Amino acid sequence: MSNVAVQVTKRVLLPLALLFALMVGLGLLVARVLTRTWPFTVEDAVNRELAADRTAGWNHVSLVFSTLASTQLVVVVTVLVALVLRLVLHRWREPLFLCAAVTAQALIFLFTTMTIDRRRPAVEHMGVSPPTSSFPSGHTSAAVALYVGIAVLLALRAKRTPVKITWWALLVLVPVGVAFTRMYRGMHHPSDVVASFLNGGTCVAIMARAVLDRTLTWGRTKLPVTRPADDAAPAAARG
Repeated sequence: MSNVAVQVTKRVLLPLALLFALMVGLGLLVARVLTRTWPFTVEDAVNRELAADRTAGWNHVSLVFSTLASTQLVVVVTVLVALVLRLVLHRWREPLFLCAAVTAQALIFLFTTMTIDRRRPAVEHMGVSPPTSSFPSGHTSAAVALYVGIAVLLALRAKRTPVKITWWALLVLVPVGVAFTRMYRGMHHPSDVVASFLNGGTCVAIMARAVLDRTLTWGRTKLPVTRPADDAAPAAARG
């Protein structure tokens, strides 16, 4: 097996497989084992309270945040940001990191929802989705991977700490808002969105370690530098 295949397996495939196993394990615990254990016993009450407090204004705000994490917008923003990164930085490392993080979380989310058939909260749903795909929240997971991924890249480019803090604060607020509004709209339980932060955040960390780590050569070896004096010495010896 080549060094590239070893690195891909060790830094990407194996961690993602472990993450998938963890997500499925958590889903089984939440949906089938711990349903009568605190704090999962109060999740329905949380969703009912949020549904009871709905107002026209907050409904519009929740729609905005849900749209920011919709599949169509996430794909468009990911592609556009990746293109801008490529054109500005003239390299593939950063665009690849962002696309890989968003794609990885989507795959983990998809396979997890195919395994865990948790029903959505028993309140009015402000959206149309399959009734048994509550765990985890795809919107929240995608928002974490995309907007936290962008925050990582901008923070790495920023030279001053206040600028880094600003980028983190602004962009991390997006998935937090998405998580809250997905519960507000009756689409997910609190544990669904918490698990989504785990999924999206871990995918960002995995891809940052695999793609942004500049010490990783991915099979490339540096050729020894040949100095003119080194070439002349053997010639002199032969003369």
